[in-house]
Amino acid sequence: MTRLQSTLHRIHLLDVHWCIQFNAASRHRLILIFFQLISRLGNGVFWYALMIGLLLHDSAHEYALVLKMLITGAITTCIYKILKHKTLRPRPYQVHQHIAVGAPALDQFSFPSGHTLHAVMFSILACTAHPELILSLGAFSVLVAISRLVLGLHYPSDVLAAIGLGSLIGCLAITIAP
Repeated sequence: MTRLQSTLHRIHLLDVHWCIQFNAASRHRLILIFFQLISRLGNGVFWYALMIGLLLHDSAHEYALVLKMLITGAITTCIYKILKHKTLRPRPYQVHQHIAVGAPALDQFSFPSGHTLHAVMFSILACTAHPELILSLGAFSVLVAISRLVLGLHYPSDVLAAIGLGSLIGCLAITIAP
């Protein structure tokens, strides 16, 4: 085994270990219900409600922000679907019997976490225009990311990659169309 293979194997073992650790929290009924709710809100409900709330301000600035969120959201959806079908990484609960699924998966593959990617990207866009939302949107995005692990739907590396990709796309959207 080469040094690279050995390193990748250790990373994989850590990924599985932390996935199992987070998923163990789902054995507690209240924790499971809480993260199921967070995950459902992260399906889009929370973000659509935020966009509607922004539009209720009835200003051209808010319309432009919501349009940017919708366009970037569509582009991001395409990107993560392509990545999922190129990597074909099975979800943790499909591979490891120690991991219990806590919510239905929206698609077959694990890498990257679309919920986390959208949460980070939408938060960056909204908080750039409304810095007063940083604490609430930041906290919600963290909870969405944790929900994906607790519910056994993603590995930590899926979530970390989604955080990086969501940050990159959010920052690019701000740079391209300020």
